[in-house]
Amino acid sequence: MLRPMTVIALLIVAANLRPAITGVGPLMTTLVNATHLPHAIAGIITTIPLITFGLVSPWAPGLARRWGMEKTLTGGLGLIVVGTLVRTLGSSAALLSGMAFIGLGAAIGNVLLPSWIKRDFPTRSGLFTGLYVTVMNIFAALGSGLSVPLAQSFGWRPALAIWAGPALVGLLVWLPLASRQTPPASPNRRSQGLWRSPLTWQVTFFMGLQSLLFYASVAWLPIWLHTRGMRLADAGWLVSLMQLVSLPATLMMPLWAHRLKTPYLLVLTVAGFFLAGFGGLLWLSNPLAMAGSVILVGMGAGSSISLALAFFTLRTRTSEEAGQLSGIAQSVGYWVAASGPLIVGYLYHASGHWTLAGGFLIGVTVLMTWAGLGASRDVTLDAGAPPISASTHA
Repeated sequence: MLRPMTVIALLIVAANLRPAITGVGPLMTTLVNATHLPHAIAGIITTIPLITFGLVSPWAPGLARRWGMEKTLTGGLGLIVVGTLVRTLGSSAALLSGMAFIGLGAAIGNVLLPSWIKRDFPTRSGLFTGLYVTVMNIFAALGSGLSVPLAQSFGWRPALAIWAGPALVGLLVWLPLASRQTPPASPNRRSQGLWRSPLTWQVTFFMGLQSLLFYASVAWLPIWLHTRGMRLADAGWLVSLMQLVSLPATLMMPLWAHRLKTPYLLVLTVAGFFLAGFGGLLWLSNPLAMAGSVILVGMGAGSSISLALAFFTLRTRTSEEAGQLSGIAQSVGYWVAASGPLIVGYLYHASGHWTLAGGFLIGVTVLMTWAGLGASRDVTLDAGAPPISASTHA
């Protein structure tokens, strides 16, 4: 039987994983000027959380085994609160340090939520993966859409600090759960077998490359649109809208993936969204066509993250294996993703136009498609053995 508080706790963590990060992109110019960061490395602001994702993700399953999943997730929310407030202190060091704390807290949630779903909702993994990614994307969109209006009304510090509120609410929900700790469901198993599996690397690179496309888009699409004549506030809302329109696909993608078992068609659909969106941004100049292109990028981003997270439960048999695969994929994957905002920013500033940056994003989409097709095979990982046919565990 489903426990309402467990579902609420799941969704409130999901709500806090992205808005403190996505709210930075539309304010990039303001933050760079206020903290005196060089424009050429402005992408480091949104890259730091991704670097911390990569550093912390391999350790999150071990922290959960030692302290328990509930206490570890509660600690992650606390780190998000601290980071959100620290970055408003005004200096470039405070801004970058705060983003690092946010990345640490979000990394814990990123890795452990799929494992928690596998443990507490084993027969409904697709449904609850879709629900939590949908909530995550809603709040990511709010972060993008509200940042400029809030900054214009109250200043950039309150616009960033406001996202400590949902995390504080999350702490109030999670502290009682942490006090009645659920013991680990299974003993520790070595994950070396997962590192040697080709399937692990296909899941990992699908995760990393789709994340690269998302974070590069959130960081630079507002500036891209602004250089094409759109007001910055309107560009921020359009990037927010791009995340909202993908919500139906975000919700349904894990359900379809678990039903199909071999979601090749879903991977190709995701690729089609990205290719059409980035191609339109490069070659279309009509404002309505550009808005449609941004929406297509959003459809690709929303669909791909939920499909990537679905692979963690679809390609494993136990909660611990799901946590191990999630840790590996998000560690390596976010190191891949961290390069996205930096490369796009460098290509734009070096060339003075968006052609090279757009071509780079199209190339990444092709590589992501290759990895996703490999991850779509009907096989299941085993921490101590090579991948085996999922049908043998039916």
